Amino acid sequence: MASMTEALKTIEQYKSDNPHYSEMLDILTEMLNLREQYSAPAGSSIFQVDENLIPRKVAKGEPLIDFSSDQFDAALPKSYFLRLLDIAAEQSPDKVQEMTDRLYDGELDFEKMIRQIFVPISEEEFPEEDDDNFFDLVKFFLRESLRPELEKIAHKYGDKISELGWSEGYCPICGKEPKIGKIKAGDARRYLFCSHCGFEWNYRRVKCPFCGNEEQQTLAYFTIEGDERCRVDVCNVCKRYIKIIDLRGSEQEANLDVEDMVTLHLDILAHEEGYR
Repeated sequence: MASMTEALKTIEQYKSDNPHYSEMLDILTEMLNLREQYSAPAGSSIFQVDENLIPRKVAKGEPLIDFSSDQFDAALPKSYFLRLLDIAAEQSPDKVQEMTDRLYDGELDFEKMIRQIFVPISEEEFPEEDDDNFFDLVKFFLRESLRPELEKIAHKYGDKISELGWSEGYCPICGKEPKIGKIKAGDARRYLFCSHCGFEWNYRRVKCPFCGNEEQQTLAYFTIEGDERCRVDVCNVCKRYIKIIDLRGSEQEANLDVEDMVTLHLDILAHEEGYR
């Protein structure tokens, strides 16, 4: 994975090349700097994993963390989330203050909100909000609030999971579906990326991560002329898509958090073509 210095350099380059992404990239820069602070402390994660159960979980296609039942201390993620809200306060100070007050008063249950992100049941745990942009940013920050702790699990057990041959299209750490992936320059294999925990895993090139379709005639991809490095893999059985950064022919690694944000035009195009 690209280093923090490389990620910030990439962001500045994208801001220069694509000024319309500047506001989102500024938010991402502040978020990455904060993530670095919350990732720094050594020690165990708030999530507990029974190492003896890992082979069985991988064999059964079960992620290491079960958000529907596993217990964890949400104090540190909550602290991180409140710091993240300070970023949003630059654009929406009143909304952030209201949400912060409701979190401190207990009117909003932070742990229930983040569990809802990973095991969606309904929208009832989220506050009513008439500003879709602010609502989307809050959900983005809720996902991010667990990233440092989930990364600890990914770093600790990632090699073991790879050795055991995880073959599912969803993340073996937290169970979430990928939105983006890459084709590595060295081995030309496709790797999927989980934006919730930062884990990358190898997945067959000719196979849909979402429905498992392997029929080549119903799998395709498209690119935008002049930007063939970024492509969209689509499945015409389940009508799902995933963005792929093709690093063949490039000596640089890619930060997929950054690439996901600066390829939103591909999401829009995919949706316009009927994929989700």
